[in-house]
Amino acid sequence: MKRICVIGGSRYVGKLLVERLLSAGHQVTVLNRGSARPPAGAEHVVVDRDDEAALGAALGSRTFDVVVDQVCYTPVQAAIAVRVFTGRADRYVMTSTIEVYDPAGAALPQVAPGTPVEEANVDPASWLVSLDLPWQHDAYRDAHYAEGKRQAEAVFARADRLTFAGVRSAHVLGGGAREFTGRLAHYVERITRGREVLVHAHALPTVFIHYQELAQVLLWAAGGDFTGAVNACSDVPLDVYDIAAAVAARSGRAPVFRSVPAGEEASPFSFDRHYAMSNARAKALGFTFSRTCDWLPGAVTEALTGAPSPTI
Repeated sequence: MKRICVIGGSRYVGKLLVERLLSAGHQVTVLNRGSARPPAGAEHVVVDRDDEAALGAALGSRTFDVVVDQVCYTPVQAAIAVRVFTGRADRYVMTSTIEVYDPAGAALPQVAPGTPVEEANVDPASWLVSLDLPWQHDAYRDAHYAEGKRQAEAVFARADRLTFAGVRSAHVLGGGAREFTGRLAHYVERITRGREVLVHAHALPTVFIHYQELAQVLLWAAGGDFTGAVNACSDVPLDVYDIAAAVAARSGRAPVFRSVPAGEEASPFSFDRHYAMSNARAKALGFTFSRTCDWLPGAVTEALTGAPSPTI
């Protein structure tokens, strides 16, 4: 049994993670601002993680084997967490994102077209951290989501007394009405109503992960001893046409596509650049991934009906 603190943990992936941690026999403390209660059996600490003094006071003398941080978006939040949890925790797992590989506004190493990106392509140990940017403003944080995640990883990677692992999640799907991004619902709504789906004529593939599988990756990472970043994505990249085809197959309605020029905004998951990660490191460390094409039809059905997800 481990003592595990989950920051976030009351909705979607975080809620499922807490449920699975409890089922595995761990002692779980959920820390959030109180907008929703965690699953039964978890201790609930209500506090604003951005208030360093309040966070330290709320934790009191509690110590943890592992912290799983579901909602760290900026280097400022990471720096507060390092100061507060150093001496209170041994291992820190941060949920990161495929967006760290987005080259927009970032000087990232180039990879050959069609090559899945590996973790070393973004090395947090060498990434510049700027704590004085206006990270406290929602609009700035949202506009610089990828950079915020890169810098947050960098802060944790340089912490001397926390063992750090960053789980870089692919695009998350599944959960029906609970799916927080609404991106799959975008296709369901447009295709079932005969509305145009905006796509790049030569859309390139990306990678996905079911929310239940992401919860399982985080459970695995919490119990592991590896350090550094790991990419978390199901096998088999898909492009926007594959997503639309899956919706068409389940809804019985053919998609209506309209092409947009390269560089212009299109529907979610339509990319004019190759946007896929390699999951080879996680596999080498012992995690076995599903195949996107095996669970996507069920996820589409969930989006069409709002029905609960079967366990994958």
